[in-house]
This record gives sequence, C-alpha cells and structure tokens, in this order.
Amino acid sequence: MRYSDNNLTQVEGRSVRLTLRPFLPALRWIAVALVVVSAARPQLSEAREIISGEGVDISLALDISGSMGALDFEPQNRLEAATDVIADFIDKRKYDRIGLVVFASEAFIQSPPTIDHRVLSFMLEDLDLAASLGLEDGTAIGLGLATGANMLKDSESVSKIVVLLTDGVNNKGNVDPITAAIAAEALGIKVYTIGMGNPDGVLTNHRGPFGDQLIIQRFELDEETLQQIADTTGGLYFRATDAEGLREIYDEINELETSEVEVRQFTRHRELAGWFLVPVPLLLLFQLLAGLTFFRTLP
Repeated sequence: MRYSDNNLTQVEGRSVRLTLRPFLPALRWIAVALVVVSAARPQLSEAREIISGEGVDISLALDISGSMGALDFEPQNRLEAATDVIADFIDKRKYDRIGLVVFASEAFIQSPPTIDHRVLSFMLEDLDLAASLGLEDGTAIGLGLATGANMLKDSESVSKIVVLLTDGVNNKGNVDPITAAIAAEALGIKVYTIGMGNPDGVLTNHRGPFGDQLIIQRFELDEETLQQIADTTGGLYFRATDAEGLREIYDEINELETSEVEVRQFTRHRELAGWFLVPVPLLLLFQLLAGLTFFRTLP
C-alpha cells in the first residue's frame, strides 16, 4: 500500500499535535504560578552609602632592610610582624586614602594613596626583605620619609600623615632625615616614627668556621633621629619591642588620627511584581489560539 506525500504530511502533523497537546494546559499553570509570585511582591534591594566629609591621607613608609629579618618578634621576623599589624591598621581606616612606600638602600612607591585597600593588602602579602627582592641592603630613612611625604604633597586633605617604621640608622641615600622632616612639616604633614627591635639584642643563626652558631646580635637604632623627626612635624615617636607592643602603637595612632567622615546608608527597593505579570496574558492568549487552531480536535 502506498501513501501520497499529502497523507504522510497529515500523519506527521497529527503525530506532532498528539505529542505536544498534553503540554498545552501547562501554559495555564505557568500563568497561574506567575500571578502567585507577583502577588508575593518580590523586590530587588540595593544598599548604598553616601559619604560626606573627608578622611585622612596616610603614607606608610616601611623599612625592608636585612635587619628586618631578625627573629625577636617570634614566631615571626620583624617584617612579617610589621606587615600583619599594618594590614590590620589599614582595615580600620575604611574611608582614608592610604599609600605604601618601602625602603632599604633606596625607596620605592608600592602604591600611591588609594581608597582601594585591597591593593595594599595584596602588596603587603608579597613584601619581602630587600635581598630577596634583588635590592641592595641598607637603610635610607631620609629617602623613605621624603618619598612618603612627596606622595602627599598634592593632597587637599586637611589631615596628612606619614607613619614611618624602621629598625636601623640612616646609612644610605642622599637625603638627610631631618631635612626630609623639615620639608614634610612645610607641606603640613605630620610624621609618626616607630623604632622596632629589642634593645637587648636578638638571637640569630650565624654561620661560622665550625658550622652554624647561635649568637646574640644587636642592631643599632637611631632613636634620637626618629624622635627629632616626630618633634619637627608635630608627631610622636614610639618604640616597639614585641608584636603586641607594635599593635598597640598602631592602635594609638588610629585613635589619634580620626576621620571627619559622615556615612549615611540607605536601601532602595525595586518592585518586580509587574515583570512577572507581563507574560501572563501572552501565555493565556497563546493557549487559547493554539487550542482553536493547531491543537483543535475535529469531530
């Protein structure tokens, strides 16, 4: 028996209708579900902050010379302890612009003042001693201070500060620390200085002719110059001999340098109910027309 092409087309069309017809009532249930969701008044919430006033512009100057690898801040070395404390300090200064300078025999800007503190956090995590970074060792305190202050020279903030941390004496660079302090004071910049290290010395591993030996090593710290820098600029000098003491110093600086910032928070709600109702009449109309045409059952 042979079927014409027209008969085959009719058979195929009838097969498609039979396959799809059970799904036709689903359109009505989808429409009902959309109406129910719309009745629940779904909303999209958007939280925003309005910040007025201004924060403090801060330049952090950090010594990364070889002596910062001393282990008198156990279980960390001096640099590791410093970066941990500084990271916590940054977290507390949410609305301040903060920049980072590191120095050994030279000074380098790691980040200009920014409100994006995540950048600073990443940089602190990657910091290492000068030798590990391929830099010449030494301590250029004057150059570190001058670089940190120079970052703030164009700042329009009422309050500008440099927090300089070192464990040594100025023995590199072509900038005298006191000259740098005078320049900072002329720019309206206050400098807090922090001397780091145990005055009794630190136990270090020394490789000698008979192998490794533990010796007490003392690192010279020029507290007089650090005090003079602070006095010249209206800041303060601190001495940190352990990690807890260092944390307390940065906490004190955090309390001394408050930000005049007002933060207003508000939440805006957008009604989404109307969007769920848009397809409802289209679904019902399609179901009606499809039932009267393509899915129509002939007697």
